[in-house]
Amino acid sequence: MQQSSSKLKPFMKSKRLKPWWMRRGRYWYYRLARLQGSPEAIARGVAVGVFSGFFPLFGLQTLIGLLLATLVQGNKIAAAAGTWVSNPLTYVPLFAMNYRIGRWLLGGEPMDFSQISGQSLEQLLDMGGDVAGRLFFGCFVMGVMVACGSYSITVRLFYRLRASHHKHRKYYLDD
Repeated sequence: MQQSSSKLKPFMKSKRLKPWWMRRGRYWYYRLARLQGSPEAIARGVAVGVFSGFFPLFGLQTLIGLLLATLVQGNKIAAAAGTWVSNPLTYVPLFAMNYRIGRWLLGGEPMDFSQISGQSLEQLLDMGGDVAGRLFFGCFVMGVMVACGSYSITVRLFYRLRASHHKHRKYYLDD
């Protein structure tokens, strides 16, 4: 009787709960490691999601990302997640930067909104087309650049993640 209780003692140790952020991190690690598809397909999904997330088409970014993921045979879940590059915290800085890049590449003077009177709808609409054109061009250029970078990073990350997950899984299954 004495011997059996001494053998059980190591198993009876109470584990201290890990902090919530470690549990959450482990959860997302396993979710990523188990994502279906090749690393290239997942990276294509992330890339087209990031690309579509760079456009100021609120509400349509995810749909555009899913459509593009279907066209390039990328992972649709990764594409939807990639659109989160633009969120309420990043809208203003992201689109301001895209507008400035579009204005720099297309040329033109900065917009002076103080010259528009409240009576002149035509002036406002003319400026709106100019602003929208520069913004969308900047979004396209930055979207392509960041999508290429995110593809490269995601492919490498998933090859390492899968190798690490496979190594740990093999270790536990070989007992």
